[in-house]
Amino acid sequence: MIRLRAVALTIGAAAAALTLTMGTAQAAPGDTSTMCSSSLTPGGYVDVQWWNSGGCGSGFNPNTKKIMQLTGYPVGTVVNACASTWPPAGWTIVSSFYSAGCQYSAVPSFDKNSWQLKRVS
Repeated sequence: MIRLRAVALTIGAAAAALTLTMGTAQAAPGDTSTMCSSSLTPGGYVDVQWWNSGGCGSGFNPNTKKIMQLTGYPVGTVVNACASTWPPAGWTIVSSFYSAGCQYSAVPSFDKNSWQLKRVS
């Protein structure tokens, strides 16, 4: 019985990982997805919003984030993103500002927590 559970858990985890990989690989520029903050933001994506959700655990820290695909945007495109992850290659920080939707800390402040990014290459 224990082996059966272990096999089922392994197959389930592999299927979940495959689904996540397939979902992010086929995303178009500007597509968004929601994920728990315990997972790293995939390459080519930026965080665009943070909040607290019971689906990702409990506590005072914002634990859920919306991520947006930047790969595929043309040079010159400008987007806003949370400063919780670095911009992908080819993107540069144009300015920084405060956004209530980008509070990714348990200790909120009015410090600049967002960036305006521009595709440069």
